[in-house]
Amino acid sequence: MKRLVFLFFLILSASCGTSEEAKSKASQERRIITAGGTISEIVAALGLQDQITATDRTSTFPAELQELPSIGYRNQIKAEGILSLNPSLVLIEEGYLNQEVIDQLQSAKIEIQQFQKPSSAEETLVMIEAVSNFFDLKEKGDSIISSVKKDLQKLEEYKQASTNSGTALFVMARGPESLFMAGKGSFATAMFDLAGVNSVAADFENFVPLTPEALIAMNPDHIVLFESGLESLGGKAGLNKIAGMTETIAFQKDQILALDGLYISGFGPRVGNAALDLAKAMRTPKTTP
Repeated sequence: MKRLVFLFFLILSASCGTSEEAKSKASQERRIITAGGTISEIVAALGLQDQITATDRTSTFPAELQELPSIGYRNQIKAEGILSLNPSLVLIEEGYLNQEVIDQLQSAKIEIQQFQKPSSAEETLVMIEAVSNFFDLKEKGDSIISSVKKDLQKLEEYKQASTNSGTALFVMARGPESLFMAGKGSFATAMFDLAGVNSVAADFENFVPLTPEALIAMNPDHIVLFESGLESLGGKAGLNKIAGMTETIAFQKDQILALDGLYISGFGPRVGNAALDLAKAMRTPKTTP
């Protein structure tokens, strides 16, 4: 009898081991393509970066992702390019790919999972939880969420210990002939709100062309750009070529801030740090009596 019980547990143990090994092997062989910088950053934070075999142009963090094959950018992305890379799983931020491309991938029997891109710190936590649950990595996801909450707490503590020091305007630049300013409903105003910074652009939605008249009328105390945007203008030296720029307080006081695009627009795991950087650049610490 004892021999039979021993054999039963031996077989059960071997069966469980085989199951776990198969699961581990399947995980190791997974070929993930990500479309969207935020989803890429979260997947990497979960410890799955080595399973990402290709990604899009907005996936710039961790920096190693930029060395992978690129599927392109938004509406330039084609199903043929993705299929040629033989993925077993494609992760997409909702609205990032054309529906036609998604339909073609589904017709090719490619597993697709879409996640809503966050536009607030609360939505960041929701997305991290959703992605970690999808990969059955709840414990790791909870750890990332805990870290984000600690960053947000540091942000709140700094805001309590500082005061607002003027208004800010985000400028989207793709060269001196392609300039836009961010208004209500944009990632920029959402990030300004999180950082405790007053956006000067309050009477229009999303992005509109930047005009000299609007720039002079708004006269922001601070101007924020993507690092790539400032580079497209020739650096800070190129700002004086933008009509109306030299008449702003931001330019005259050299209160121009350039940050990595994904860092301040992605609302990913670094959202608290990004907002804190903005707050420290545009809020003044309170003086103690």
